[in-house]
Amino acid sequence: MVCAGGQVRRFLAVVLFGMPLLACDDNKAADYQPEYTIKSVVAEQSYRVSCPFSTPEMLFAVYQPLVDYINGKLDGAKLKLEASRDYESFEQKLYYRNLDFALANPYQTVMAVPNGYRIFAKMSDDSQLRGLVLVRRDGGIDKVDDLIGKAVSYPASSALASTLLPQAFFHQQGINVKTDLDNRYVGSEESAILNVFLGNVAAGTTWPLAWIRFQRDEPAKAAQLMVKWQTETLPNNGWVARDDVPPELVDRVRAILTAMRDDPEGRKVLEHVMVAGFEAADDKTFEPVQAFLRHFNETVREVALP
Repeated sequence: MVCAGGQVRRFLAVVLFGMPLLACDDNKAADYQPEYTIKSVVAEQSYRVSCPFSTPEMLFAVYQPLVDYINGKLDGAKLKLEASRDYESFEQKLYYRNLDFALANPYQTVMAVPNGYRIFAKMSDDSQLRGLVLVRRDGGIDKVDDLIGKAVSYPASSALASTLLPQAFFHQQGINVKTDLDNRYVGSEESAILNVFLGNVAAGTTWPLAWIRFQRDEPAKAAQLMVKWQTETLPNNGWVARDDVPPELVDRVRAILTAMRDDPEGRKVLEHVMVAGFEAADDKTFEPVQAFLRHFNETVREVALP
């Protein structure tokens, strides 16, 4: 039974992450270095937390204040924020159970559950979990059919809001995603947007928070782009904790997160992160995501299922 389970996990790693297992092992070695002897005793009180993000610099700029806020209200334990090179690297950390906590997109959230993670919270305001299709204002793209035979940039094949929802939208509009489009998975939200600006692709996909940040940070470039279409919504990004993290710590982190809107300091951090707030969640909360993935797998293209 142990061998069979390992084979299933290895199969899912190939399907979901789209790379050879040897590359995953190399990444594991690069990202995770165990500590021994007396240092491990100290490390037990430090818990690794991460989320999929464009660059390490932006990850720390956006989410370190949130981690600092949580740590300021914890006793005897601290969260340590760490970055990943890209979406795939982050997902491999979840696959190998290297992370104690993670703020993951809905697809990654449900995929983490059979690998030994529990869902305990999520971002509120599900209206923000939708896909946006961007085009250049001078690009000549007026209707969805104009994309046939052209290139479209996406952050990653497993980005639910920024990739799967737009591809489901294209399918609903009569586009065969596998044959009608030149699909380019470029590694980050910013890269997907910049490829549109540079004219490398006819359209690019992202989600509201990334587009708002790009407009704020690159207003001149953003002015040359426009949101041509937007998709339906799904439950927002989820918080997961590995099953060996003490339940009382998970409960405490959830309580801190869900109370942030009632605390002036917490509201400032939420504003910085550009999130309305956090709310409690569990497996049932993400059942609409499970249903979407099954339908997507049957009609648009194959994806790994939980």
